[in-house]
Amino acid sequence: MGRRKLEMKQIENNSAQMVCFSKRRNGLIKKARELSVLCNVDVAAIFFSKRGKLYEYCSANSMAHVLQQYQSRVESEKDGCDTEDLYSRNGDYLTYSELLKTVGSELKEPHVDKISVADLGLLQKHVETALMDVRSTKTKIMTDAQSSLQEKENMLEEEKKHFNEIVEGNKCAKKKKVVIDLNITADG
Repeated sequence: MGRRKLEMKQIENNSAQMVCFSKRRNGLIKKARELSVLCNVDVAAIFFSKRGKLYEYCSANSMAHVLQQYQSRVESEKDGCDTEDLYSRNGDYLTYSELLKTVGSELKEPHVDKISVADLGLLQKHVETALMDVRSTKTKIMTDAQSSLQEKENMLEEEKKHFNEIVEGNKCAKKKKVVIDLNITADG
C-alpha cells in the first residue's frame, strides 16, 4: 500500500498543525545533519513556531559563525555583480517566470560578452528542466480533464439508461391501459 500524495495547503486544525510542524521540523533537522556529515558542509537551520518559539540546528561550532559566513558571502556577491557562477545565483528555487527573466537579462547586449559557455549551458539546463516540468504539468492537467470528462460521460450514459427504462415503463403502462380500456369497452 503506497503513500498518498499530500495536498500542499495550510492545515486548519491547530493540534494537527503543531504535530505536523514538530514531525517535519525533526525530519528537516535529520536531513540537515545527514547532509552535513555526508558532504562535510556547514549547515544551519532556524525555525520559529507559530507561537514564536525558536528551534535551531547547526552543524558547525556555533550558529554565529555560520551566519557570519552567510553575511560575508551576501555582501561579497553584492559588491561583485558580474556574471559569476549562475548556478549558485539561479538555482532550482526560481519560478518559471523568474527563470525566464533571468535568461532574458543575462542575454541582453551589454552582458552577452561576459557569459561563459558553462554559464550558457547551465541556463539551457534550467530552461529545459522548467520546460519538462511545464509539459508534465500540462499532461497531468489534460489527463485529469479527460478522466473527468469520461466520468461525466459514464454518468450521462447511466442517466440515459434510467430515463429510457422510465420511458419504456410508461409505454408498457399505456399499452396495458389501452388493452384494459379495450377489454372494458368490449365487455360493456
